Amino acid sequence: MTVVVFVGPTLRPEAVQEHLNATILPPVQQGDVYRAVRDRPQAIGIIDGYFDGVPSVWHKEILWALEQGIPVFGSASMGALRAAELADFGMIGVGRVFEDYLSGAIADDDEVAVLHGPAELGFIPLSEPMVSIRATLSAAVKAEVVSEDEAQILLGAAKALHYRDRVWDKVISAAKTDTDSATFRNWLPGGQVDAKGDDAREMLAQMARYLEAGSDAPESTRVERTLVWRELRTRVDSETAPHDPDAWALVDELRLDPALYVQLRDRAALHLLARDEAYRINHLPDRDTLRKQMAQHRRAARLPRHSDLMEWLQDNDLTLAQYEALLADCSYKDTAITARADELDFALLAQLRHDGRYGALRDRARRKASRIAGLDRVNGSANRMQSLLWYFETRLDQAVPDDLESHAIALGLDGREAFLDLIEAEYMFCHTEGEPGQ
Repeated sequence: MTVVVFVGPTLRPEAVQEHLNATILPPVQQGDVYRAVRDRPQAIGIIDGYFDGVPSVWHKEILWALEQGIPVFGSASMGALRAAELADFGMIGVGRVFEDYLSGAIADDDEVAVLHGPAELGFIPLSEPMVSIRATLSAAVKAEVVSEDEAQILLGAAKALHYRDRVWDKVISAAKTDTDSATFRNWLPGGQVDAKGDDAREMLAQMARYLEAGSDAPESTRVERTLVWRELRTRVDSETAPHDPDAWALVDELRLDPALYVQLRDRAALHLLARDEAYRINHLPDRDTLRKQMAQHRRAARLPRHSDLMEWLQDNDLTLAQYEALLADCSYKDTAITARADELDFALLAQLRHDGRYGALRDRARRKASRIAGLDRVNGSANRMQSLLWYFETRLDQAVPDDLESHAIALGLDGREAFLDLIEAEYMFCHTEGEPGQ
């Protein structure tokens, strides 16, 4: 891959090839520039991109390409908008639309947005971009087809329409002017200006000259490796193509154990919902949170040494970046649980009823309350330490956690003291009740 151009409704593929021998990709969206950079193209050109319906291309993706020494050009549509925003960082903007965004003459995304057909039909444009309407009316004034005042009224009518509805018939109908619409309509087929197309062709010609000259890429700023940026990279790097037989074969193996499949499916759904909740409340994990998650996981998975962790990652087909994203998912779950703490106990009771365990636990709780009501609770440090060691080392067969406060909060308690009260009551009950195995 030598040159990549993201284009859709602005130019047809054959028009691109007239100016530049390039790999033509659909309108750019989030993750696409990062994907292209992995193939080390000589240059990237952005013409069209998605504005709504799917996430737009990130600025950091473009900055990442520039950091890797790959020049990025932009014009006409999304390319012009991003180039104006990133001109100071080395992105190369081309054309009148770019210049207008850069100067502030225009600012709205809808100036370049259009309604277009599906990819199967070549992204056929179904509406007129506002920048082309402006250029066309300017040309009509010069040709004395409309007056300056009439052009301003037509501009206002076009701007008031949603970008999907900007077609000339609707613009003319919406404008209340004395314009001879028949004259203007007759002039339009040969007189209208394709502002975006003109800029796109200019960009392709400039890219060809740039590559022929062997120019150096502009200097760029290093991309800050934020968690959100690493998550995007991890998501793209770990993408599994739909035809990848290994991944789907593994899931098919899991389906052969229906109970385990349902259990893991539900946990996976919880992770997805928790991530959405964390994004909704803008609560992303910091480095300390990730380190804590890593420590908890390594203890649970018995990975005390770095070499143990590296072997575990290899066995699970994970890179360090993907492992970090896995830890972030666990923290999202904790965030969601904290955010729903007031509702969670009621939801747990509902699950106990659903699983058929409600009655047994209810009866046990009643017996415990009755049994320990008449006992003296010393609450001394020695008694509490005895109950704590019994609970973890005998009952759970594990070491006492270093951070009892965090352990208690994770269980939905107010803190360490509430947890110790709970354990002491359990210790007293089990040793007076004489439950088997206690």
